[in-house]
Amino acid sequence: MGSVSSTHQPIIIHRKRSAILTRVSLPCTAGTSLDSISDDSRDTYSLVNEKTRYRDREEPSEKPQRHPHSFATYAPTKDNISDAATTAYQEFLNTFPEYRLTWIIDSLRRSDYGRLETTGETYVDYMGGAIYPESLIRVHTEFLNRSVLGNTHSVSNSSKLSLKCADDARAAVLSFFRASPDDYTVIFTPNATGALKLVGEAYSFTGGSSYVLSCDSHNSVHGIREYATYRGARVCYILPTSTGGFEPSTAKNVLLRNRPRSRDSAPCLFALTGQSNISNTKNALSIIEYAASLGYHTLLDAAALAATSTISLSDCRADAMAVSFYKMFGFPTGVGALVVKKSFLMQLKRPWFAGGNVDVVQVPGTIVTRSHELHEQFEDGTINYLTLPAVTDGLRFLSAYLPFLPLRLSCLMHYLVSSLSNLRHETTGTSAVRILSATPARRLKSVGDQSDTGSIVSLIFLSPSGEMVPNSFVEYSASKLSISLRTGCMCNPGGAAAILNIQDDMRRLYEGVTRTDFERAVGHELGVVRVSLGLASNFQDAWTVVRFAGLLAAEKTRTLLWDHYMDESGIAIGQAI
Repeated sequence: MGSVSSTHQPIIIHRKRSAILTRVSLPCTAGTSLDSISDDSRDTYSLVNEKTRYRDREEPSEKPQRHPHSFATYAPTKDNISDAATTAYQEFLNTFPEYRLTWIIDSLRRSDYGRLETTGETYVDYMGGAIYPESLIRVHTEFLNRSVLGNTHSVSNSSKLSLKCADDARAAVLSFFRASPDDYTVIFTPNATGALKLVGEAYSFTGGSSYVLSCDSHNSVHGIREYATYRGARVCYILPTSTGGFEPSTAKNVLLRNRPRSRDSAPCLFALTGQSNISNTKNALSIIEYAASLGYHTLLDAAALAATSTISLSDCRADAMAVSFYKMFGFPTGVGALVVKKSFLMQLKRPWFAGGNVDVVQVPGTIVTRSHELHEQFEDGTINYLTLPAVTDGLRFLSAYLPFLPLRLSCLMHYLVSSLSNLRHETTGTSAVRILSATPARRLKSVGDQSDTGSIVSLIFLSPSGEMVPNSFVEYSASKLSISLRTGCMCNPGGAAAILNIQDDMRRLYEGVTRTDFERAVGHELGVVRVSLGLASNFQDAWTVVRFAGLLAAEKTRTLLWDHYMDESGIAIGQAI
């Protein structure tokens, strides 16, 4: 890998057990349920007693126990909650009594997310996508069953109904984000990425322009630099802290040094990531006002922020903001939005046109008259009109529960961070995990408060000797235990490099380098294990994650899982770097 390969030797393991995992014979075959594990390991695997019972359709061996009223009230109903889970939950409530203020979300969990219990799945990948509530699907299905919707580019009754649904959805989006309809409009896109791309391709970058962004940003934000550099603009990065995000003073210095000399002749764009999808940092939205005061146009990537935080475009007057609705309330996928100032939109120049964008097109010739509706000039082809009513209903749904989420997630995050940080290997007493992402600095106590971080824990698992356990092994083990989490760099290479402390290696990359090359250079798999909480998360989800981490800290269970991982994977992942 050029200079990178000369300084780092790849660590190769050829289809044999890693030295960090000692072989212990336990009676378990590949694909077995964890209820079949031998008695000496059963205590460690107690979290699975409920999960596999649903998966394997086994009958409880004992009669259901009655538990304290508080547990039934504030946790999903189950017939066979283990004593360990009950005890842990009571201790949690004693430590975080304010969690009881969010009981309405426990009620929501029972009414709209019962499939999590019946399938035995622990879902902790809300940053990847929220889980849709069943009531939203029912309402939307009923609407479709009794309505006739047509293409919006017509004047028929079915088309008028579709157009009304689209207008209602735009109004709902503006209301949800407290954006004045006099100043802002909504462009529907396939996702937040599509919204960001709209700005990048249509922004008037020139040789004197600057595009300023944080290293800790999604690839969709980084991708705008291709448009900027193609047109001769400078790309200026705000360097991250060791836990991602950036210091406000650092951002202000970069913005000041690269500010526009004249917005008309050389406009400059500042893209702010509201919340990192890997480092868990929240950036102060007030930096948008500072950038605007220097003459920048401002773009807010709110894809990760909008699901659990209140955003007011009356207070934070960004020129444009990108969101994805599936990350907010799970359904529909394939629909996002650019919430954008009309004055800013009028300055963008699209490099092409399509059906729906135009009023008159001269053929042959070069004359094009754009649609008189500003948002239509940026919505290519036919919008996803069948799903837009679900956007309206989804925003109303989320509005009812969003005030309770920060407090609830604050309790769960403090419990999760504390429990994982205290986890030790039974053989050496060394830490079993290393949390790399930013952790909450303050604990919320009231409904309506806003957290200083998101609800993500990005970490790596460590062997008893302190080596990084392969993320692919962790993800494999989690899937075997019906836990949905995510591993990798989360499409955020700058944030990943910051929290993994591999920025020097990042600087030495060369044209044509592959991910495998990069992994061999650093000596291990790239990325982190990400646990992210959201709308339907409850204590049992966090507790299950902690119990899972305990399995990997216990030598017998870790070795058992490693044996199955080796047998089933064939070690094709960079030969188990």
